[in-house]
Amino acid sequence: MKIAAVRTIALKGVTEDHGWPGGTDPNVQYNTLVEVVSDEGLTGLGSCYTTRPLVEGSLELLRPMLIGQSGLEPERVSETMRQSMFWLGRGGSVEHTISGLDIALWDLFGKALGQPVSRLLGGNYRDRIKPYASMLFEDPPLLVEKLEEQLARGFRAIKLGWRPFGRVSRTYDEILVSTARETVGDDVEIMVDAGGSEQFWPHGVNWARETARMLEDYGVTWFEEALVPDDVDGFAALRETSPVLIATGEVLTRRQSFQPFITRRAVDIIQPDLTKCGGLSEGRRLAWMAADHGVLLVPHGWNTAIGVAADLALSAAMPVARWVEYQTGVPYIEELTLPRFEIDDEGFLKAPNGPGLGIELNPEALGKFAVR
Repeated sequence: MKIAAVRTIALKGVTEDHGWPGGTDPNVQYNTLVEVVSDEGLTGLGSCYTTRPLVEGSLELLRPMLIGQSGLEPERVSETMRQSMFWLGRGGSVEHTISGLDIALWDLFGKALGQPVSRLLGGNYRDRIKPYASMLFEDPPLLVEKLEEQLARGFRAIKLGWRPFGRVSRTYDEILVSTARETVGDDVEIMVDAGGSEQFWPHGVNWARETARMLEDYGVTWFEEALVPDDVDGFAALRETSPVLIATGEVLTRRQSFQPFITRRAVDIIQPDLTKCGGLSEGRRLAWMAADHGVLLVPHGWNTAIGVAADLALSAAMPVARWVEYQTGVPYIEELTLPRFEIDDEGFLKAPNGPGLGIELNPEALGKFAVR
């Protein structure tokens, strides 16, 4: 089975507010789907966290290394593309595009063999994973309302981040966290994401240390992106004294960028975004590296339903994965694919068990917000 073609689909019209300044335009286009088509008519689905013009530009470089290659060797094909881009972009949008292609190649591989991707990645350590509702902080009255919505949906873990947190005062940060804990009770996990990858993040290790101590008082499970993304020394210093788990990694690409965070034990949790970091192939390498150093893997999932399906597959196949991120109320996740994701009575999502990623594009949803 050979790779015959690659197609792209831009998603726009219902883009969720991402918390960045000026990020409320629903027509902004961040997520691009890729379809890898075989000469036998099978299609693999992938998702890139980058705009369609950048994906198409990257494909001008990557197509010659993709078309005609085996559709049964996702890891080799992806790594060949990565190695061949040495002078043209070690990371960035080229790597984001390789990420989507890699996810699509694994989906194609699974469909060709009639096996779920998680089994092809090495086997299932679990058949369901705990999702956490991922949402932005709001001022207390609206925050209470949105938290209650997630509880009603059955989530038993919720992550809150960005917007006012770390941007007003320490007192207000504590008001936000205490409001969340009072609303959800003691039996629901809370995670806090400071959003240190926002433009010109002003805080350093001392702020992060004091904030971590405050978060401990409210039983917060982990503290995410407390510092700027590349501050390995700062994360290592923070982790030495933090009473809560320290997490980061959503903007990093390629395993080499993650390596110092893992080998120096600068974090407790590494958070690769499979639609950016290199796809499932790179995510699998990162997960085993993390396992060898006592670091947990929690994939970052602020993207699409295809990204969520890939996260579930990887998390099922890795011994150091216990949660998966789920951005709530987002049509690119809730409506884009069939079957739709459903939380069980205990607050878990099932790992896909159909061929490939176990999903297909929903034609009705594509008609509303896909641009081919």
